[in-house]
Amino acid sequence: MTTTIDGTRIAQRIRAQVAAKVAEATGSRRIPGLATILVGDDPASAVYVAAKRRAIREAGMRDFHRHLPPLATQDDVAAVIDEFAADPHVSGILLQLPLPPQLDASVLIDRIPVTKDVDGLTTGSAGLLARGERGLRPCTPSGVIALLDAEGIPLLGAQVAVVGWGELVGRPLTQLLLRRGATVSVAHEHTTDLAAVTRPADIVVVATGVRGLIGPEHVSPGAVVIDVGIHRTPAGLTGDVRSAELDGIADRITPVPGGVGPMTIAMLMVNTLRAAQWGAEREAVAA
Repeated sequence: MTTTIDGTRIAQRIRAQVAAKVAEATGSRRIPGLATILVGDDPASAVYVAAKRRAIREAGMRDFHRHLPPLATQDDVAAVIDEFAADPHVSGILLQLPLPPQLDASVLIDRIPVTKDVDGLTTGSAGLLARGERGLRPCTPSGVIALLDAEGIPLLGAQVAVVGWGELVGRPLTQLLLRRGATVSVAHEHTTDLAAVTRPADIVVVATGVRGLIGPEHVSPGAVVIDVGIHRTPAGLTGDVRSAELDGIADRITPVPGGVGPMTIAMLMVNTLRAAQWGAEREAVAA
C-alpha cells in the first residue's frame, strides 16, 4: 500500500519549533515580525494572507499588515515596501501575488531588501541561491526539502525528476536538490516523452499547474511522489497528480490538500525567524 505523507503534521511540528524559538526572544527587541502587503480584493489572496498572519501571531511574532485598494499605484505600493524596509521591528516583508494588472510585480518585489525577502523571490535572493551563499529561500521549494527530510528520504545520490520549471518552485527546487547531492532531471508539461524522464526517478516532484498530468505511466514502483499542484474542482481540491491511480505503485505520496501546502506557511515562519536572527547578527557585528 502507498503511504500518504502527512504534511500537516510535519508543518505543525516545524511551527511549534519556531514558536519555541520566538518564546526565547520574548522581551527583546528582536522578536521576529512579518509585514504582509495585500493589494486589491482578490478573495483567494485575502484567504492566503489571513492564514499567514494567523500563523505568525500563533507563533508569538509581530504581525504587520497593509491592505491597499485595487487601484493603488506603483508608487503607493513602493512607499509601503520602503516603510517596512526601514522599520527595525519588521524582520520580513511579503508582497502577496498576484497583483492588479497596473502594477509591475517584478520591480516591486526587487524593492524588498534581500535581508527581509522571506518569500525568497527577489533577484538578489535568486543570486544567493545560485551561488550557494546564505540567504532566504523560496518557501514552497524549502517546504518540499523539509518534508523529504522529515520522512527520512535520502537526497544524496537520489535520482529526482522535477516536473515544472517555474521560478516559484521548479527552478529554485532544482538548485536546492543539487546542493543536497541529488541527480536532478527537469521536465515540464511540454516534454515530448515525459515518462522517459520521470520513470527512472526515485523521487518525482510535480509543480506544473496542469491538473492530473502525472499518472501510473509516469511513476516506477516504489517511487516517492510530491504533488505541489492545487486545483479547485466541483469535487474539491486536487493536484497535478492522479493520486488514486498511484495507490499501490508509489511508496509514498503527498495528498492535496494536506501535503505541501501546510509546509509553505511553516517555511515562511522559518524564514521570518531566520531573517530576525541574521539581522541580530548583523547588528552585533556593526556594534
